[in-house]
Amino acid sequence: MKRKGARLSRVCAVIALLLIVLGGCRDETEGVVEAAPPSILLVTLDTTRYDSIGPAAAVETPAFNALVERGVVFNSAWATAPQTLPSHASMLSGLHPAGHGVHQNARRLGDDIELVQEQLRSKGYRTGAFVSALPLARKFGLERGFEVYGDEMDGEERSAIETASEAMAWLKTTGSGPVFLWVHFFEPHYPYAPPEGIAAPTPYLGEIVAVDNALGDLVREFEARRPAGAIIVAGDHGEGLGEHGEAQHGMLAYRSTMQVPLVIRVEGESPRAVETPVSIRRIFHTVRAIAGEEDELSLLGNAGEIVVGEAMQPYLAYGWQPQVMATWDDHQAIFAGVLEAYDLQADPAQSNDLGSQAEIPRPVRAALTSYPIPSISGGRDNVELSDEERRQLASLGYVTGGPAPAIREDAPRPVEMADLFDELDRASGAFAAQRWEEAIPILREILALDESNLMAALRLAAAYSATGDDEKAMEAFRRAREIAPDSPDVDHYEGLHHARQRDWERAVPLLEESLRNEPGRLAAIEALARQRASEGRFREALDLWERADAIEPLSADQSRMAGAAAMRLGDTPLALKYLERARSILGARFENDLELGVLYLETRRFREARAALDRAVQRDPENPMALFKRAQLSVLLGEPEASQWIAKARRAADAVTAPLIDKERLFEGY
Repeated sequence: MKRKGARLSRVCAVIALLLIVLGGCRDETEGVVEAAPPSILLVTLDTTRYDSIGPAAAVETPAFNALVERGVVFNSAWATAPQTLPSHASMLSGLHPAGHGVHQNARRLGDDIELVQEQLRSKGYRTGAFVSALPLARKFGLERGFEVYGDEMDGEERSAIETASEAMAWLKTTGSGPVFLWVHFFEPHYPYAPPEGIAAPTPYLGEIVAVDNALGDLVREFEARRPAGAIIVAGDHGEGLGEHGEAQHGMLAYRSTMQVPLVIRVEGESPRAVETPVSIRRIFHTVRAIAGEEDELSLLGNAGEIVVGEAMQPYLAYGWQPQVMATWDDHQAIFAGVLEAYDLQADPAQSNDLGSQAEIPRPVRAALTSYPIPSISGGRDNVELSDEERRQLASLGYVTGGPAPAIREDAPRPVEMADLFDELDRASGAFAAQRWEEAIPILREILALDESNLMAALRLAAAYSATGDDEKAMEAFRRAREIAPDSPDVDHYEGLHHARQRDWERAVPLLEESLRNEPGRLAAIEALARQRASEGRFREALDLWERADAIEPLSADQSRMAGAAAMRLGDTPLALKYLERARSILGARFENDLELGVLYLETRRFREARAALDRAVQRDPENPMALFKRAQLSVLLGEPEASQWIAKARRAADAVTAPLIDKERLFEGY
């Protein structure tokens, strides 16, 4: 009995310990088990018009339709901006672009902006994101809070099927806990190229069908693994398709590019249609609420708001009027210097501007006129893009880079400039691809119709500069100065023009002035670094290269030049850093193995020195310095063939290496 009692005591102790570990202390909450928060799938459909998908669309979209039948569908959902990055930044932050600061693509969201995935990850969610195009690459700031951020692709985009497959593969690795999975499909973005075998009235709608197919696969996989999970599907913005003169998006703020599809399926929510206008920025609040946080702005609640949005691309790129829109009931108003108003029920194509005759509620008018307009000087990139990335973005119809535009008292409304939209896209694509002869006549035509377009004037000057036509380049620069006499951008681009011609007397003051106004201009820093090195001012050159490297890692060619400057200064660690980086980028195309071998020899890294010098000799078997250094190394390593290396060095000796060989004490006795 004693043994049995002891055993029972031990069992009781174990049970007591388990109760403590599991929080099983007996109190008034005994028996209550907190339910795990539901998993959430967010699918964003790029460039998807409100009327292009769903039961009333011109093509069959069964996957989306099934969600509409089972979920809450919002028939008046609106984007915060008609571009990919600003719109997604709003969905993930809950802020308008005026709040999160991203008004265009190719910018970076500030690290101080809290994103919903960060909140969910802190609550124990597994978080994964899989995007389909360059505008959402991790360098633009939406990757924070995702443990996996799938943005690898060949070129500027990948298909919805490819992205869905990667997302589903990750989902299979996540176990049984809650997940927040964001999947972005880029179709039906321009250029439209639906897969073979899809029949549709237009290529655009063909890509809608392709997206719906991928959506079906993704939803089936998600629901099989998370049957109680929530699903949100939203467009990020629409597509003009010729309405109001806009073929694509980003330039205007009409419903064709601002109204989007939105459906939410959540356990416990009865299927219904919501006709009240809502903003997709509230997806942030909705995700939080589904995850268990109290949030009165959840789309599944009854919180009303005045829905506002913006279209700032024409303002920030060309100096045209900024555009702010607002919706209420079945109406939309747009303010761009003058007020437009439309009855969307009676006039869905927005062909009849009610203007000042419209009865616009006072809060709506206040929202339109008080919406913060960004600084026009903030229109340039704050993310350094490679030439290839600029080309890729231009091929998708996005303007990148360029100067801050001139402030105009008589700035035109963007819709009045619709005849230039296609020309601007063509010019941007040709310029980014460095097809100068193609870009020049288009830019001249743009300037003929928009005389104060500083971007066009400076790009025309740069195109002439690249073709070697100094006279026409300077004529275009003079015109740019007439448009914007105090623009530091004109100093910058003209300074680069003179630097290209090695006219440093004119280039240096302009480049230095441009850096005083904006210290992060990499092109100016690089040009000045090259100039300092050409004059033998290696300390200054190296300082400039390090300054550039702190902003954006140096390219292979830049690293090679920085390494050369460091060698001249005897700064071996820095020389090794930059030359090793150049070799890691170039691989077999690296041509500075001799310099690298010398540095390894100096730091007694003999094995690496031998590999580098052997490559140098293989590249140039009669190089006197390479053979001399290889002979030194051979003696230091005690190689049997050391005498052969010395003999080769002596046969190939030149005026520099011959006296070095004669004085080399290592060679005595050979």
